[in-house]
Formats: sequence, C-alpha cells, structure tokens
Amino acid sequence: MDFAEIWQQIKDYFTNSYMSIITFFAALLIGIIVIKLICTIFRKIFSRTKMEKIAQAFLVAIIKFVLWLILILVLLSLIGVEITGILTAVSAVLLAIGMALQTNIANLANGIVIVSTHMFKKGDFISVAGSDGFITEINFLFTTLMTIDNKKITMPNSMIVNNAVVNAGANPRRRVDLTFSVAYASDVEQVKKIITDVMKSNGAVYLDPAPFCRLKTLGQSSLDFFSNCWCDSADYWDVYYYIVENVYNELKRNGIAVPFTQLEVRTLTEKPVMPFNADPLPERKEKTRKKEKNTVQDILDDINKKIEKRKKKTKDGKSKKSEKQ
Repeated sequence: MDFAEIWQQIKDYFTNSYMSIITFFAALLIGIIVIKLICTIFRKIFSRTKMEKIAQAFLVAIIKFVLWLILILVLLSLIGVEITGILTAVSAVLLAIGMALQTNIANLANGIVIVSTHMFKKGDFISVAGSDGFITEINFLFTTLMTIDNKKITMPNSMIVNNAVVNAGANPRRRVDLTFSVAYASDVEQVKKIITDVMKSNGAVYLDPAPFCRLKTLGQSSLDFFSNCWCDSADYWDVYYYIVENVYNELKRNGIAVPFTQLEVRTLTEKPVMPFNADPLPERKEKTRKKEKNTVQDILDDINKKIEKRKKKTKDGKSKKSEKQ
C-alpha cells in the first residue's frame, strides 16, 4: 500500500465522519470547561466551611477524578467504543489496586478521620505510641513529627488513630505539676512559702489562678510537697526548669535539707564465725522395694510357676496311689 492510498483513506474517513469528530472535540472542550467550573464551585463552597485545607483539596481531587472518568467514558461512547467491557476492566483493576493497597487505603481513611475531627493541628506537641514531638505535616497517609532533639518521625495515620494521643498543645495554657521532698525537721509553712515565691517570681507564670503548694505525703524519709502553676503552653519547659532549679537553690540557701537515698558500707575486721558439722556423709543404704510385676515376662513366669506347681501336685498324688496299691 503506497502513501497515496493511505492519504485517500484518511481523507475519506474525515469526509464521512467529520460530524462525529466535531462532536468528539466539542464534547471534550465542554467537558473540560464543566470540570473546571464544578471544581471551582466546590472549592468556594468548602472555603466557607471550617474544613481543613488538606481535606478540601482531597475532596476536590476526588470530584475531579470522578468527573474525568465520566468524561472519558462519554467520549469513548461517541466514537463508537463499547464501554461495557471497559467498565468491567476498570472495576477489576480498581479491585486489584484496592487489594494491593489496603494498608494505604486504611491510612487514607484514618487520615480523613484525623483531619475531619480536628484531633490535632500543625505545631501541636503530641505523644503517641511511645513517640512525642511537634507536628510538622499532616497528610492523608502519614503524620510527621519533629522531636525535641530534632529527629523526624513519620507515623502511619492508622497507628495514630488506633492509639491514645496526648495533645499537649491543644489548649493555650498548661499546668506545671511538681513534687518537692524535704527532711522531716523542715518547717512546713516555710517550705510552702519558698516554693510559691519561686513560682511567682517568674513572669511567665499566671497569678490567676494563683500558684499552689501543699504538703501531700508523709514519706518514709521525707515530707513530699505537691505544687502547680499555670503558664502558656509555649513556656511550659522554661517555667518547669526555672522552678526546679530555683526551688533547690532557695531550699539550700534557707538551710532546708533535701533527703536522698544513702548506703551504709561496713568493713569487717574479724573473721566471721561459720559453724559446721565435721562428720563425713553417711554411706548409702539402698532401700528395699517390693518387686512389681508390670512386664509381660513377669506375668508369664508367674503362670509357668503355677503350672509347674500343679504338675508337681498331680505327680505326688499319683505316687501315693501307687504306693497304697
């Protein structure tokens, strides 16, 4: 087949099917415009809600995917392609993909739960499954944490949803709880005043509610005082370390002892007396045990003995009869 014949076939196809071609491209153009218009409308609707931006983008992406799928099927039907088989094949492919990516699909579903329920937000300090850190990124598959020592932790959303999450940054304020132990000879009221004065001396500590300190426990070797104060969540650790360091300094400055565990070590100067019995071990005396007839051979031997005994009795009886005769 030469080039002229190929060109003629192309001309004949466009001459006979120009209306179908025009309809195809018109449907394609209209479909693209409609998809963009619908996506824009949904973006504006979602932006007026309290939905997270990542959730908005995800829903818009799903809508766009569905619209493009519908448009492709419509275009295929316009050019005369049977779409029943295509729908079957697409369904089979989607099922296979779903089976292969079921873990990611679970993470995706849990990501929707995290975003829609506002469990936490970017910048919050959370503790989950033995890991803690500041949230730096939330997507529909993973949540990324940055630890205090600058380690990056990427956690699947399923792990977060299926475990208890402690969100230290959920509220603007946090309470700093501390326990201090002093010797029993200490003045209780003086210790309470020292601890509360230290907390009040920090400008990041709220005076309303006022810092609190009371004697909590009479320990085995110490008086244990429980204290707390309120501060902004961002100032928690600065306030915590400030109070610990300055309370210790003030206790020492006021001559109040802080008890600690002590170990007493003694050096032996005399040889310890350890009494013992100098007699040697007694000789072994074997225990006399009754023989048990448990084996088959023992039973057979017993039967043979009884048979021999009966034969002997019979023989003795015959001997006595012969003597009488």
